[in-house]
Amino acid sequence: MNTRLPFEIREAVVQVCGKAFWLKDPFRTFLLSCGVPAVIYDRFADESKYKIIRHVLAELDALGEQGFLVQRRIVTELCKLRNVPDESVPDRDAALKALKWLKELARGQKLIVEEERSAAEQKIQEARRKQAALAARAQKMEELRNRFTAMILGREKPQERGYGLEELLAELFEVHEIPYRRPYRTATEQIDGHFEFKGFDYLVEARWRSDPPSEAELAAFKTKVDKKITSTRGIFVSIVGFRPEVVLEFTRGVSSNIVLFDGSDLSLILEGHISLVDALEIKIQKAAQEGIIYFSLRDRFHGG
Repeated sequence: MNTRLPFEIREAVVQVCGKAFWLKDPFRTFLLSCGVPAVIYDRFADESKYKIIRHVLAELDALGEQGFLVQRRIVTELCKLRNVPDESVPDRDAALKALKWLKELARGQKLIVEEERSAAEQKIQEARRKQAALAARAQKMEELRNRFTAMILGREKPQERGYGLEELLAELFEVHEIPYRRPYRTATEQIDGHFEFKGFDYLVEARWRSDPPSEAELAAFKTKVDKKITSTRGIFVSIVGFRPEVVLEFTRGVSSNIVLFDGSDLSLILEGHISLVDALEIKIQKAAQEGIIYFSLRDRFHGG
């Protein structure tokens, strides 16, 4: 728990701030970088530097523990200085002497040690948070993988599988920290999902039917995409895949702004062979650079 700075430390801070800074702009920048709210500094900006820092410390007292934390940060950042921060100070020796005295007091009060320990503890906690997040992500991916396998082996009706696929895709995007809008309706259309990626909006069509989509179905989805703002693209997911001749005919002589995913692609992602982000990037690059809207991710692992 952070507490108010001891009196002798406060006085040492006042002396350092008054002697080590000459111009007020660098002084203000330093205090704000330590977490002092600009509104607090600016309230006393017309005073001398000695008075400014006294007022600032008093205002931080009123903020309680959060203010005490900022006070200690000021001490820590001053003690990190190896030289006078403002070369225009008229008495450099006096400034260095004041700085040296503050460091001795801070060491004696173990303030620097506490700050270093606090920083180390924060790093440890951050590492633990990252580990926990990775473990949670791995567990969620395993859950999605098992659910997908169960759906493949199950006997659900096509409509039920379709709803299950929509939910699975939404959770897959969320695991990869890509904000995803679940299925919704406009006045005239059903949209199976939406997400933003690399500056573009993507509409999602999720299909799990016994037959691959026809050219007319691909065209109907493209029409949905084309009616949106220019930066909108589409992702068509068909678990049973796409017939090459249909894709060829669909793209013949026209530009396409949709990218195709099949069940094999989804399996590779769920099995951890490739991340969703990398899969999207590969697919989109193939479509943008080579006009290939149906590129199997398995070809990626076979030199394709």
